[in-house]
Amino acid sequence: MINFTFAESKIYPGTQREVSVYVPSAYTGDKPVCLYVKLDGSTWASWNEPAVFENLIARHEMPVTIMVALTHGTIWKDKAKEEGLRYDRTYEWDSTNDNLARFLESELLPAVEKQVTANGKPIRLSRDPNDRAIAGLSSGAIAAFTAAWQRPDLFRRVISTIGTYVTMRGGDQYPGLIRKTEPKPIRVFLEDGSTDCWNPVFGSWWLANQDMETALTYADYDVAHAWGTHGHDFSVMNAILPDVLRWVWRDWPAPIKAGISGNSTLKEILPADEPWQLVGEGYKAASGLAVNPRGELVFADAPDRVIYKIASGGKPVSFVADAPAIQGQAFDKDGTLYATVPADRKIISVDPAGARHDVASDIRGSGITVTNSGAIFVSEPGEHSDQPSNLWLLDPAGKKTLLDSGLSSASGLAVAPDKGLLLAAEASTQWIYSYVLQADNTLQDKQRYFWLHMTDIPNNSGASDMYYDVNGNLYTATNMGIQVADRSGRVRAILPLPTPCGPVRSICFGGSDFQTLYATDGHKVYARKMSIKGFAPYAPVQAVQFRGWG
Repeated sequence: MINFTFAESKIYPGTQREVSVYVPSAYTGDKPVCLYVKLDGSTWASWNEPAVFENLIARHEMPVTIMVALTHGTIWKDKAKEEGLRYDRTYEWDSTNDNLARFLESELLPAVEKQVTANGKPIRLSRDPNDRAIAGLSSGAIAAFTAAWQRPDLFRRVISTIGTYVTMRGGDQYPGLIRKTEPKPIRVFLEDGSTDCWNPVFGSWWLANQDMETALTYADYDVAHAWGTHGHDFSVMNAILPDVLRWVWRDWPAPIKAGISGNSTLKEILPADEPWQLVGEGYKAASGLAVNPRGELVFADAPDRVIYKIASGGKPVSFVADAPAIQGQAFDKDGTLYATVPADRKIISVDPAGARHDVASDIRGSGITVTNSGAIFVSEPGEHSDQPSNLWLLDPAGKKTLLDSGLSSASGLAVAPDKGLLLAAEASTQWIYSYVLQADNTLQDKQRYFWLHMTDIPNNSGASDMYYDVNGNLYTATNMGIQVADRSGRVRAILPLPTPCGPVRSICFGGSDFQTLYATDGHKVYARKMSIKGFAPYAPVQAVQFRGWG
């Protein structure tokens, strides 16, 4: 055993926590070995991991594995008297953001690897996520799942007992997100008891854990469970831990793979074995993805003042150098590119040869889209977050018409394939507004219509670009990934980018057949072959059947 106090966190500033590192007798120190993180480390002995590890490793029923057990962070008033100013347990463990995963990756585990055993062996931990398990009980259980859910590139084996998947800090949303999100390569073991309800104000732990198991099964995760007759305690895990560890580590070192979800929308839009492909990286703030009528992608990197272009299957090359700081971009049917330049309060155009022209001024534009008729729609967020946004209509000559005012942080825009609706997203909320688009391009019957999922930190959708496919599904770039909604405004699928990644900042369909989905997190640009074609905003009107009841 190696025991130390860790108090150098920048992610959880001011906190201290106790850390225990168990190194099995089979460890030689000559190569990295598997990792088992135990949250709520103050109770690590209750599961008797050291004895179980020794036996299973000796029988070759689990690999050589180092355990890192840790408590939650505390800011102490008087540690000797156990008087705290702030107990971080529910903040760190029950939150559904990636803070804990980042803390483990960048702060705690590097500190563990600076330790040495009593006989001088260095601590060497495998970086392969298939070699890493994470476990916990109660709030520690949901924390273990969250770490793997947010960062399957760090952890892929989860042990959860009496997990807090209830209404504390958003854990109750997991079953719905699991059903909607493209499956991740995670193996999960769940355990709970039929009388588990630590505090009824937050819900039923028993029902919540069953809902998790049902959702994971629906999404084709490698999941197993043990249901017992007990309350909010971990007595059952004491008895079954050897079998649980055998199951969690079975077939190792074979990699854990993502399953095929029962989600009908995911099946409709995603072909088999077509993951995201990296097409460019190293950008500072890539945005404004747009595709011309030939299917060629362009995007801007505002800090470097460059517009890049990617021909089908190629690599990014400079299209316009010394460009202004562009945010949103959209093509018309003739191949002219229109762009918003918020810092200059301008809308510009770029012809196919790369020549720039000013189109309109005094618009601090964000999102932009151009229809087949040449109508240009622009969103303009307020100068400050508490100021209303404007929606503008421009013609190619630059004439401006104010269509609406009042949205909060208006961002992406989209016109439905049948040209019957204009949509406007709010980056600071979970709403996308729907307007009935008239023949003269004015708007009527405004409604908060599409409902997006929001991240924990930051607490907003971050919605930006939107794009339709030919079946009328709406794709929206958000902090949580690409959210795909039906025409009734319900998110039915979520496509995250490869981890680790940031929020999705811009998307569009392109390629020679408009069957490639492009996306960027601002630093990398990805492409993915889809089973369905995108609908270019400048394409002719196309009817889409609306099955609102489905």
